[in-house]
Amino acid sequence: MSLNVSPMRIPEVKLVTPKRFGDHRGFFSETYNRKAFQEVGIDADFCQDNHSLSATRGTLRGLHFQAPPFAQAKLVRVVRGAIIDVAVDARRASTTFGKWVKAEISAENGVQIFVPRGFLHGFVTTEPDTEVVYKVDAYYDRDSDGAVRWDDPDLAIDWGVDTSKVVISEKDGTAGSWADFKTPF
Repeated sequence: MSLNVSPMRIPEVKLVTPKRFGDHRGFFSETYNRKAFQEVGIDADFCQDNHSLSATRGTLRGLHFQAPPFAQAKLVRVVRGAIIDVAVDARRASTTFGKWVKAEISAENGVQIFVPRGFLHGFVTTEPDTEVVYKVDAYYDRDSDGAVRWDDPDLAIDWGVDTSKVVISEKDGTAGSWADFKTPF
């Protein structure tokens, strides 16, 4: 497997681009191989795959997390459409605590993002009918599920879209502030 791995401004968050082999029919890409990922320092033991469809451009999901012992690392990719993906460092002892990174992930560019445990995660769709598939390394636990407000002024995330038109869930609309967030990480 051939991988291009680029650490982001917060180096534990990584952009991973698997090689695509194309011809007149389209392309083939091995999107995950445990051994190849371990060789580049991504050693998550993924146990669950999730798939979401966002019908409307501007659908925003996040900022979500799972508290320990159900904290999750994620490997996110887009199989149709495009997103702006955001990871916020929620690790109390980290020098980048409260900082965020973002990347454009699309079916066209084939880029994936690895978000380790200890981060809040979210994305906004930039195309209609966007499908996101992501692996996690811990099973979902309802009691460990949490969220921080996507538009929190202390985080000041630049989502790259007109935020007055985003489509959010009730959960995301009622999420607590960063100032009130008691990080479990």
